[in-house]
Amino acid sequence: MTPFWYVVLAAVLFSIGAVGVLIRRNAIVVFMCIELMLNAANLAFIAFARIAGGAEAQIYVFFIMALAAAEAAVGLAIVIALFRLRDTTDVDEINLLRW
Repeated sequence: MTPFWYVVLAAVLFSIGAVGVLIRRNAIVVFMCIELMLNAANLAFIAFARIAGGAEAQIYVFFIMALAAAEAAVGLAIVIALFRLRDTTDVDEINLLRW
C-alpha cells in the first residue's frame, strides 16, 4: 500500500470529522469529530514522513496525541459541568452569557 492511499484516507477521515463538527449539535459528538480530525492529521503526518523519509513528523504526531488527550480530558469535564448546570449537551441550548 502506497503512502498516497494513506493521505486519501486521512483526507476522508478529516472531511467526515469536519462535516460532523458543522452538522451535529451534541457536544460529545462534536468532541469525537474533533478527535477524528486530529487523528486524520496524525495519519497524514506519518504518511508524509514516510514519503520524505524523515522522522520529524513523528515528533509532531506525539505532540498532537498529547493535545488530543488533554482536549478530551478538559473538554469532557466542561461538557459534564455544563450538563449538570443546564441538563443538556445540545450546543444550541447551552448559552452561558444569557441568563
